[in-house]
Amino acid sequence: MPIEPSAVEEMAHAYTAAWNSKSPEAVASFYAENGQIIINRGDPWTGRSGIQEMAAGFYKDVPDLSLTCNDIRCAGSHAVYVWSFAGHHAGTGRELRVRGWEEWELDDELKVKASLGWFDAEEYARQVEGR
Repeated sequence: MPIEPSAVEEMAHAYTAAWNSKSPEAVASFYAENGQIIINRGDPWTGRSGIQEMAAGFYKDVPDLSLTCNDIRCAGSHAVYVWSFAGHHAGTGRELRVRGWEEWELDDELKVKASLGWFDAEEYARQVEGR
């Protein structure tokens, strides 16, 4: 059964709200039980517990993280979630404004089976350091 683009858009906005709730469990609930995310070709975070760990790491680094969904595109069971976030780095207090995206493979229940996440890590480091 094809996935309706409007349903993916609703899911993306709910996913954004989950991130803004500051709850790693809420973020992980959007992933399949054995789902995974890989960010910038790094090691995968697998399963909902792994996704929770990933989200908790972002909240630790940017406790006031505010995520925005800038765009969502889908084709079949694939979607691209374009996002930006703002906040302040916990260690330096410096303001951060980061943009990126996730490439999703969705199951029939609109759970993320696999996500490839991307953002400019060098730009993130530059902002953290105040350069």
